[in-house]
Amino acid sequence: MERETMTRHTRITAAAAALAGISLLATACASTAGEAAPEDAAAAEVTATTSPEAATGRVAVAYENGIAVLDPETLEVVAEFDSEEFTRLNPFGDGRTVAVTTSSGFQVLDTAEPALTDLVFDATTPGHVVMHHGKTVLFDDGTGTTTILDTDVFADGYGALPEGETYTAEAAHHGVSIVLEDGTLLTTVGDETGRTGAVALHAHDDHWDEAASSAQCPGIHGEGTAQDEAVVFGCEDGALLYQDGAFTKLTAPDAYGRMGNAFVSDTSPIVVGDYKNDPDAEGYLLNAVTLIDTAAATYEVVDLPDEVQYTFRDVARGPGDLAYILATDGQIHVLDPETGELTDAFPVVEAWEGPAEWQDAHPAIKVDGDIAYVTEPAANTVHAVDLTTGETVASVELDHTPNELAVALD
Repeated sequence: MERETMTRHTRITAAAAALAGISLLATACASTAGEAAPEDAAAAEVTATTSPEAATGRVAVAYENGIAVLDPETLEVVAEFDSEEFTRLNPFGDGRTVAVTTSSGFQVLDTAEPALTDLVFDATTPGHVVMHHGKTVLFDDGTGTTTILDTDVFADGYGALPEGETYTAEAAHHGVSIVLEDGTLLTTVGDETGRTGAVALHAHDDHWDEAASSAQCPGIHGEGTAQDEAVVFGCEDGALLYQDGAFTKLTAPDAYGRMGNAFVSDTSPIVVGDYKNDPDAEGYLLNAVTLIDTAAATYEVVDLPDEVQYTFRDVARGPGDLAYILATDGQIHVLDPETGELTDAFPVVEAWEGPAEWQDAHPAIKVDGDIAYVTEPAANTVHAVDLTTGETVASVELDHTPNELAVALD
């Protein structure tokens, strides 16, 4: 089956002492075209002397009307930039770039310089950003457009918006796309009435050919890639697995059994997913996880203890391919995906309650190597935790309430 014409376009750790009372100076403002913003418009107070070439793995924290860049070891505030009331942060995959979702599209944040550049990949409703095997893929929910970029596209600097390859779905929807090692584009299918499944496409000069498809994933949402490039999408009644050129439906034990976010390791065949079995439940707290063995094509639900409740922001994979759940009791609980057992827990933040709206600031966790970065909005604080010991190795109190969190991974 021949698909939409393909186009190219140009618009498209050492333990550190705890730090407190860092004063953030809001001095940055970004627009939507051209080179990095001039110093008087987007410069911020810079407190570190690390060269941009060496400044990788920095931490970006969004708060109301701004974004702060933190040193990954000390959590010292390196710079701060003005932005919009609510932004989402997505690692680009090159160790320094973060894609910031704004009302104009995906704005480029260089965490190494640092600079919130004027470069924006236009999108009417910017959504998911997926990085995999040298490609970074942006999805515009408002148009159904997938933009495919080389992850190292900013290796020579941020002087101009780079070209990207695009695919536009037959209808706009809240979707996600990923490009596999062999060039296969996996992308969701949906329209204004709902989302139904996914399709695998191969690029051929000026068009895309359909190689495989499945319409067995109502409410498809989120994506994760496990060992051997097994890709899992969440469904409202289970999950959809793509492996070896074919889709396989994995069914949840409940009639409504929604998995919407996949937490993965490329060295483990097991995907850890969130799980909700009550479509009428109020709030965003969850109390169970899914364990999807992509090698065996199995789907298991594990109920967690009452005190281990979490949201979509509170699960990450880390050392030993284990899963780390930041729960409402203030502890990081360690889950062994092989057994489904909780094996350890260590306190990090004060106990907290779930958000009234998903955008509201509430604790989040992101992992880089052995270190977990954790936000504690109630204390305006960010912590760095060594997951191999459970020790909090650095903390910083901000002048703003942290919300979204991203690490400039490579």
